[in-house]
Amino acid sequence: MKPPSKALLALEVPRGAWGLASLLGSRSLLAKGPRGDGRPVLLLPGLFNSDLSGVFLQRYLVSLGYRAEGWGLGRNLGARTIGVDGARLHDRIVALAAASGEPVTLVGVSLGGIMARFAAHRWPELVREVVTISSPYAGSPRATNVWRAFEFFTGDRIDAPEIVAHSALVAQTPPVPATAIWSRSDGLVNGMICHDAAGRSVEVRSSHVGVQVRPAVLLAVAQVLGGAAVERQV
Repeated sequence: MKPPSKALLALEVPRGAWGLASLLGSRSLLAKGPRGDGRPVLLLPGLFNSDLSGVFLQRYLVSLGYRAEGWGLGRNLGARTIGVDGARLHDRIVALAAASGEPVTLVGVSLGGIMARFAAHRWPELVREVVTISSPYAGSPRATNVWRAFEFFTGDRIDAPEIVAHSALVAQTPPVPATAIWSRSDGLVNGMICHDAAGRSVEVRSSHVGVQVRPAVLLAVAQVLGGAAVERQV
């Protein structure tokens, strides 16, 4: 598969800004979200992003009744942040599971979603469910416009043996429930590698930049966690 077109790439920032602005009139839409059950939810940000990028999603899930928390590990710089073989991420999940007394639901954006699927494969006893948002886990990193940025910020090569092995693991069906939220008009990653046709997926219309603040995406996450029918927003 090929990366998104240059035209879609050029529209990423203005579309992302529009997505943020659309939050202003989204109260009635977001009110459709089912009430939460108090379960622990850990939010994993995308490449080079921190917990600040997920603050709207976190506040929304908290307002619905979930114990939603940021990962608290700073900017997502791949293994530089989560540790060798994900040790720091593991410790964070362990701490939240211990504090709440139950497995943790992981919601990850882009690279954060890839990490969420990795965690589900490695430590399924700690993970209740995984929701990925625009996470290119099902295909080649070269089907994106950001693989060079990934290498620059993380220091990892996409063709390094350990990265190839991790990618192969993440592409497999996780041993816990998993849902992929994705957009075919994504300008940074090919939307077709952000979901598994055989698994549960929710298609939205969105840019990659700011996807986690789109009202339709916030509602989709709430509906998935709440076990409600998900409204397809395309």
